[in-house]
Amino acid sequence: MDHMNNLNILVTGGAGFVGTNLIKKLVSEGHTVTSIDNYSTGYETNHIDGCTYIYGDCKSPDMNWPENKIDVIFHLAALTRIQPSLKNPTETIENNFNGTLRILEKAREDNIQVIYASSSSMHYGLYGSPYALSKFGGEELCKLYSSIYDLNTTICRFYNVYGPDQITEGDYATVVGIFLKQYQNKQPLTITGKGNQRRDFTHVDDIVDALYRCIGKKYFRAEIFELGRGVNHSINEVADMFGDYPVKYIPARRGEYPFTLCADMNAYDKLGWVPNKNLEDYIKQNKEKCRNKY
Repeated sequence: MDHMNNLNILVTGGAGFVGTNLIKKLVSEGHTVTSIDNYSTGYETNHIDGCTYIYGDCKSPDMNWPENKIDVIFHLAALTRIQPSLKNPTETIENNFNGTLRILEKAREDNIQVIYASSSSMHYGLYGSPYALSKFGGEELCKLYSSIYDLNTTICRFYNVYGPDQITEGDYATVVGIFLKQYQNKQPLTITGKGNQRRDFTHVDDIVDALYRCIGKKYFRAEIFELGRGVNHSINEVADMFGDYPVKYIPARRGEYPFTLCADMNAYDKLGWVPNKNLEDYIKQNKEKCRNKY
C-alpha cells in the first residue's frame, strides 16, 4: 500500500516551515490532509489550499482531533531550535515530550502510523540543550510504543533544514533564512563565534521526499532515518556564497556544537532516498530574487 492515494493524513505543526512544504506535497498527491497547530511558530499565511486547519495544542488533553479516521500522522509540532530552549527549558521539554506522548497514545488507540520528526542535535550532546534532550525523549517514546504496543513508528532526524517558508527572523530563525533576510535588507551577515562551525544543510524538498517515502511502511518499528545531505559547510563558507559581501562577527552562543554531518545510509537502503538539492545553488537563486526587487 506504499503511497496509495486518498489517505487521511494528519500533520501536526502543519503551519510551520517543514509542515507547510510537506502539506503541499501531500495535497498534490491527492491525499486528504488535516493540520493541527497552535501557531506558536507557524503562520496562517502558510496555509495551503486543500488542507483543513485546526487550532490545537498537541500536549493538551483537550486537543481538537479531526472527525475523520486518520491513517497516518506526521508529528512535526515542536518548539524547535537550541537557543530558545536554553531560555525556556520547562516549556520546551513539556511541549515536545508531552505532545509526542499524547500523539502516540492516540495513535495506539486507533492503530495509526506515526512518522516522528526528530533532530540530529541529539548526536552532539543530549545534555547540551533542553531541545536536544526533548527530541531524543520523543524518540524513546516511539521505541516504547513500538516495543510494547507494536505501533508502526518511524523516526526521522533532520539536519539543518533550509528552503521556502523558512523562518527568517526571531529566536526560531534558520541561519540561511537570517542571511537571506540580511542580504535582502542590505545588512551585514551576522556570524556567531569564529564561523568555523560546520553544518550539514539539507533542503526542505529533500526532507519532504524522505518523509513521503515513509508512508505505508507498515513494518517499521521505531525505524530511524538520518536525513542529511552528507556534505557540510562552515558558516564562513555559507557567507562566502553571498560573494564579496560584508559580515559581522558576534559572540558565540551556548549550546552550539562544532559540526553536523550525516553519514548514515539507512534512508538510502530502505527508502531509496537520495538528497539532491545544493545549498550554493539555492543561495545563488535567491540572491537573484533579492536583486530583482530593487
